[in-house]
Amino acid sequence: MLIATRDGAAFRGVTATSFVAVSLEPALVLVCLDRHSAARDSIEEVGAFTASILGRGQQFLADRFAGQAPAAQPSWSEVPHRLGRSGLPLVEGAAAWFECRLESRQTAGDHEILIGSVMAVDRGPGEPLLHWERGYWTLSR
Repeated sequence: MLIATRDGAAFRGVTATSFVAVSLEPALVLVCLDRHSAARDSIEEVGAFTASILGRGQQFLADRFAGQAPAAQPSWSEVPHRLGRSGLPLVEGAAAWFECRLESRQTAGDHEILIGSVMAVDRGPGEPLLHWERGYWTLSR
């Protein structure tokens, strides 16, 4: 799961492992981010974020935005993406996308729980990439 927002003219993103549907009516999601994350600070400032559920074969992007591979350029010129209705980046090739407005936040230990109101959602091709037991998996049967 790649969470993204804007920081001035640049984009900011971070890999998150906690993303959960909270409510169907109204449509709300929850994401947990490190309290010291620059992306978390930018989400608070902008008041919005996108969530791209990465697809099979996008492990490098998951690693890159988790700080385990070279960082992306602020323009994301080398990251395949398009801008959503909110003007925030959505990763091309993802299994699904959510565009969210920040509704609330709650500190929980060294993380912050962000609740987003879903403004738009779309499904991409393929199956999602899963992270479990320090490795990547898919839903293949």
